[in-house]
Amino acid sequence: MKKNKLSVVVIAKNEEDKIDECLRSVDWADEIVLIDNGSVDRTVAIAKQHKAKVFFKLTGSYKDLRNEGLKQAKNEWLFYLDADERITPELRDEIKLKIVNCELKINESAYAIPRKNIILGKEMRYGGWWPDYVKRLFLKVNLNSWKGDLHEEPEFTGEMGFLTKPMIHLKHNNLHDMAVKTNKWSNTEAKLLLDANHPPMASWRFFRVMLTELFYRLFVKKGILDGLEGVVYATYQSFSKFATYAKLWEKQTLKKH
Repeated sequence: MKKNKLSVVVIAKNEEDKIDECLRSVDWADEIVLIDNGSVDRTVAIAKQHKAKVFFKLTGSYKDLRNEGLKQAKNEWLFYLDADERITPELRDEIKLKIVNCELKINESAYAIPRKNIILGKEMRYGGWWPDYVKRLFLKVNLNSWKGDLHEEPEFTGEMGFLTKPMIHLKHNNLHDMAVKTNKWSNTEAKLLLDANHPPMASWRFFRVMLTELFYRLFVKKGILDGLEGVVYATYQSFSKFATYAKLWEKQTLKKH
């Protein structure tokens, strides 16, 4: 393990449209590790053009892919970056100050980074989408593993710090991509609710979860201030809740029979 050097871990599957710009944003890193989850497009070829070290892991959840990156990375510090994220020059400089110049506070071994979420072509400032801190920078020796089947979380020792410069997150480009992702993850969410013995679904529960989500996004988190895009996305989040609970209802019905 090399002292004060950084490995960037990227997890990807069929990301040929995004991976080039993603890797360009970290071409200054000491090592790029790409964990490929079964791409059949040019993702791997593009990664190799950026001199990324490519490893294949075809099974497992997202936490397993992140843990594979932990296993394969060789440097003292790790930064986890998704294919739809970009590190800005300002964030790059802040990271270098932290790990290269050792401007660390005592006991800090992990850092959360704010994200600018670009949704439907607009940077969202409200609706709960800013600053959207995510835990991504770690002293490797202190990162034990990633846990969780849906929203994976790192388990680490030491204190967490917060960086100030944001990275860019190209969260959703269009409604079609949003619907595809919702169809995938709502099934996982429904299964987790079923396994947790969620009470049987009733008609009123659908209205409660949808209206609660819509009110929270639009008014509590002021998503309405993001204009039409903010209204559309808040409404879509309400639909996403409906999709999850409708699938829960379906699973509960099948379980009874």
